[in-house]
Amino acid sequence: MSHSTAPGVLDAVRTLAADVVAPHAAAVDADARFPKEAVAALGGAGLLGLQVDSALGGLGLGPRAFAAVVEELATACGSTAMVYVMHVTALQAIASSTTLGGRDDILKSAAAGRHLTTLAFSERGSRSHFWAPVSRLAAEGDGFVTNATKSWITSANHADSYVASAQAPGAASPMESTIYLARRGSPGVKASGRFDGLGLRGNDSAPVEFKEVKVPANDLVSAQGEGANMMLGVVLPWFCIGTAAMANGLARAAVAITAGHLAGTGFEHTGTALRDLPTLRARIAEMSVRTEQARALLTTTLGELENPTESTPLYVLQTRLASLEAARAVTDLAMKACGGAAFSRQLGLERVFRDAQAGWVMAPTADHLLEFTGRALTGLPLF
Repeated sequence: MSHSTAPGVLDAVRTLAADVVAPHAAAVDADARFPKEAVAALGGAGLLGLQVDSALGGLGLGPRAFAAVVEELATACGSTAMVYVMHVTALQAIASSTTLGGRDDILKSAAAGRHLTTLAFSERGSRSHFWAPVSRLAAEGDGFVTNATKSWITSANHADSYVASAQAPGAASPMESTIYLARRGSPGVKASGRFDGLGLRGNDSAPVEFKEVKVPANDLVSAQGEGANMMLGVVLPWFCIGTAAMANGLARAAVAITAGHLAGTGFEHTGTALRDLPTLRARIAEMSVRTEQARALLTTTLGELENPTESTPLYVLQTRLASLEAARAVTDLAMKACGGAAFSRQLGLERVFRDAQAGWVMAPTADHLLEFTGRALTGLPLF
């Protein structure tokens, strides 16, 4: 990948993806099981602390390295990439906190491969409007208590902590929210069910119920009522970069599989290969162009994040949208180019195709991204 990163890190990720992630990808998908081998390997390699400050044992890397790592993981297993994106994004919220007690201990634990976290923003009552929680924090003694039905929480049954959201006490609107930390297994916190979806089947996305959950004041990740600022200023950029890179990795995988199939398969009665057909060459050419266009926009966006301008938020939104659209188009072309071999699951391509569909409905959805981009371009506020 063109995104520069620390020497050796990308080589290590490629080796990990080839030796650990890819061999388990088909079973993770078929059985809809959590990619435990991959996550353990990521922890052992220090990659769960990718962006954690080196003083706390992390690698101290930024969004450019994050995108590079995610893309490589996604070429091997979309579910693993999704789990990783949610972990790093949630951990970035923790790292940016000035209110969370024990923040550094969590970061050290993640850097040592002992702590997996995730986001818990979506709720049954607000659906894909992740920025608008309907649950509330209510003051109780020196802390707070909350009830919530969180939905579609990646790593729900495996994360050690959830970076969650609720309306602040006395909030006049859902935008007056607070981010807080909840721990799996704490009283009142219960993940329920298992994920059995079309794509990203190993990402363990499931509901998490919060019933009379105690939230001590030192478990607040954001200041009271400042949750939306953290969502939009910290979480959204990292999430968009991560999911864009994931989509690009899936597109890259589709191009590679298709190229191998067209070059290695042919017609015995004519002695020609599939690559000798102009229509199929045109399809893979289009696939490659769409993939590289999306990757180029992501590279530009990473530059914007490193040197922010007033256009940076627009680039963040557009790069996710462009990559999601490219992945869907590229994997669709791949299925058509490879024909029956793709539909019979012989190539592992239909798994990549299904994984590429998931980003379309993941908040912010493609429709949200179109709306936000249009509002930003015409000078309207996002909300």
